[in-house]
Amino acid sequence: MQAQLRETATELAAVLWREHTVYRERGGGVVIRGDHVRRWISLAPTGGRDQALVRAGRILDGGTTAPARLEAVVDLTSGTAELAAVCRRLLAETAAEAAPSTAGAARPARAARPGRASRPGRAEGRAKAARPRRGRHTGVGSWVVLLCVGGVVAYWAYSVFGAGAY
Repeated sequence: MQAQLRETATELAAVLWREHTVYRERGGGVVIRGDHVRRWISLAPTGGRDQALVRAGRILDGGTTAPARLEAVVDLTSGTAELAAVCRRLLAETAAEAAPSTAGAARPARAARPGRASRPGRAEGRAKAARPRRGRHTGVGSWVVLLCVGGVVAYWAYSVFGAGAY
C-alpha cells in the first residue's frame, strides 16, 4: 500500500504543482508539499482496499504546517485526473477559508445555527481580550508563593542561627 501511495502521490504532485516536495509521513502516508502556494496534501491509507484519506491544509509562516482543514476518502483506482480534481477542490476550499485571515480583514460573522440564539457582546469581548494588559505584572498568586518561600527561608535561618545562639 505504501508503494502505491508513493507512486500515486508522485504522479499527483506533477499534475498539481510544478514545484513540490513529496515525503513519507510517520503513519505510513505520503505528503505533497507546495511551498510556493503555501498548501500541503496528505495521502494516508485507510481500512479499505485501494482507498486513501486525502487531507489538505496550509503552510504557515516559517514553514510549519497547520492542521488539516479538510479531508475526503478517495478511490485510488479512479485515476490521477479524478484524484487531482478532488485535491483541487479541497485546496480551493482551504484557500477560501484562509483568505480573510491572510488578507488582514476581519472575520465575517458566522450565521447562528437554527434554534440557537446569538450571544450579544461577543465582538466587544474579543476586542477587550486582544488589548495588552497594563498595570500589575506580578499576580497575587505569585506574591503568595514568594511570601511562603520567604517564610520558609526565615524559619530555617532562625532555627540554624537564632536558636543555637542562646
